[in-house]
Amino acid sequence: MSVLEMKVPSPGESISEVEIAQWMVSDGDYVEKDQTIAEVDSDKATLELPAEDSGIITLKAAEGDVVKVGQVVCLIDTSAEKPAGKTTKAEVSTPVVEAKEEAKEEAKEAPKTVAPSPDPIANGSGNEKKSYAEGTTSPAAAKLVAENGVNVSKIHGTGKDGRITKQDVVSAMAGGFSTDDTRGWGGTRDSRRERMSMLRRKVAERLVAVKNETAMLTTFNEVDMKPIMDLRTKYKEKFAKHHEVNLGFMSFFTKAVTEALHIFPSVNGQIDGTEMILHDYADIGIAVSSPKGLMVPVVRNAEQMSLAEIEAEIKRLAIKARDGKITPDEMTGGTFTITNGGVFGSMLSTPIINPPQSAILGMHNIVERPVVIDGKVEIRPIMYLALSYDHRIIDGKESVSFLVKVKEMLENPERMLFGGKDPHEVLLGL
Repeated sequence: MSVLEMKVPSPGESISEVEIAQWMVSDGDYVEKDQTIAEVDSDKATLELPAEDSGIITLKAAEGDVVKVGQVVCLIDTSAEKPAGKTTKAEVSTPVVEAKEEAKEEAKEAPKTVAPSPDPIANGSGNEKKSYAEGTTSPAAAKLVAENGVNVSKIHGTGKDGRITKQDVVSAMAGGFSTDDTRGWGGTRDSRRERMSMLRRKVAERLVAVKNETAMLTTFNEVDMKPIMDLRTKYKEKFAKHHEVNLGFMSFFTKAVTEALHIFPSVNGQIDGTEMILHDYADIGIAVSSPKGLMVPVVRNAEQMSLAEIEAEIKRLAIKARDGKITPDEMTGGTFTITNGGVFGSMLSTPIINPPQSAILGMHNIVERPVVIDGKVEIRPIMYLALSYDHRIIDGKESVSFLVKVKEMLENPERMLFGGKDPHEVLLGL
């Protein structure tokens, strides 16, 4: 018998341990080479663990176990033959997904009907059970149930002998009950505990450390987004066709930030003991939401990229984060971070610095507001910006000036082509 010991590979520099988040196979299963057998959480990302060879697997660690890098987590008997007639989970996954999709389509096409739910309370005879529609729901209540798709099995009747009245249905609807058990409140007093992932625990630890160890302050400004919105409207189709990527707001903000960082280098720096580290490059972290939580992949040397290159790189990193395939190396080493709470509807917030960086820019939703333009009130699409910064390394003047410079370039997009200078001044050699 030939047995292969599978050890935890190093996910990246400075990571010494990981947590077994989920085994994708069971003890004794036959696995194929390169098949994903587990998901492991580090303090930076969730990674997939592929089988190094084919054979029968024996698990040596349980879900939730914290294991050291280099520790044996499973054994694979490579001399074992694949059982006849057996397929691996990877081989059956596609048909199952397709079957689910077909079932969803059939469900969409089928006419929606509200079937009466069984009454959990026996009637007077003690043995028979009646459906709500047949006996314990008043006609007015039954009509309301049918019209709104309320799950009557969760409604407590207040009428005679537990009869559900129209008012009971109205109260249940007001309380958030629905026909779909995944929505609405269940009407219970139950609670549950869930273990925090290693990534979530590390994020919590770092956020508390930032609040305790930095002199964090936030300054605000507002941006008239009309110039950029007009530019996008005019060129978005041509841009997408030529560059094969959509023109979004994030590339404009990233470009404006890199130009402002060049003018105010301390905003791009960090503190190391009694020294300041100032970077001659801009590695911009872009906060993205993923199924595993907030992640901040880094766009390297963003100061040298065009808008199209920035959009393409952000798209690539966001897809990898969403699919759980992003690596720790792609999320380390940023010098400045941008986070966009506006996609979730946030009007204003005070973002928390991503250590060891010294500043973070918060974008928010765009709302039409009345503003004064050349002495006249006009309706313009306005976004509030927030810059949180470490006051130990960045003075108030620098932070405010940095945000004003970002505002100026966003309201005059052509300035991004000329290093933040007025293009007319460049033309005149001023």
